[in-house]
Amino acid sequence: MRIDIITVLPELLQSPFEASILKRAIEKGLVEVHTHNLRDYSTNNYKQIDDYQFGGGAGMVMMIEPIDKCISELKSERDYDEIIYMTPDGKTFNQYAANELSLKENIIILCGHYKGVDQRVRDHFITREISIGDFVLSGGELAAALVCDAVIRLIPGVLGNETSALTDSFQDNLLAPPIYTRPAEYKGWTVPEILTSGNTGKIEEWREDQAYKRTQERRPDLLE
Repeated sequence: MRIDIITVLPELLQSPFEASILKRAIEKGLVEVHTHNLRDYSTNNYKQIDDYQFGGGAGMVMMIEPIDKCISELKSERDYDEIIYMTPDGKTFNQYAANELSLKENIIILCGHYKGVDQRVRDHFITREISIGDFVLSGGELAAALVCDAVIRLIPGVLGNETSALTDSFQDNLLAPPIYTRPAEYKGWTVPEILTSGNTGKIEEWREDQAYKRTQERRPDLLE
């Protein structure tokens, strides 16, 4: 998989891809992540990529021409499955979307800034709009990193245990069940006996039951 991120602040996207699982995925050649500074595609000496709104109003708007130049250059080099715009009014990102995107080959992510992008960018270039929640960030970089993390960890070979991602919360519209590790007793607090019984069938039944109960208590909307 290749992910190209178009951004005004590429430095914000350095750290997430220089550590942990994402770094290992890149080093193993399972994914490529490239950032593109939108100011490099500006049409004037001031590297301007934003301007005032037509009709007046507070806040600046990202201009269409630098974005068009950047996307067009990328598309001249390869075909893209999705061109994603990170925006608060997009469709809320979830595990289903992460699963779907993990099957793609090439993706562009455009990070919004200021009041957002010229609507013509959304009308003519963007194939999918994603929000990470009902709140506003100062830019789309952190949201883009979040999406990349959720997607990349699903690529075969990224996680040490291939089945680990399949038992995560939301994979089957259930939250994950309680989990425990050693010691089996600590300060009088004990691990449920079933988990140390060695009975794999009963353990799986217990986990499924606990996952359902936890979902019913905390996120009943997932069961609708």
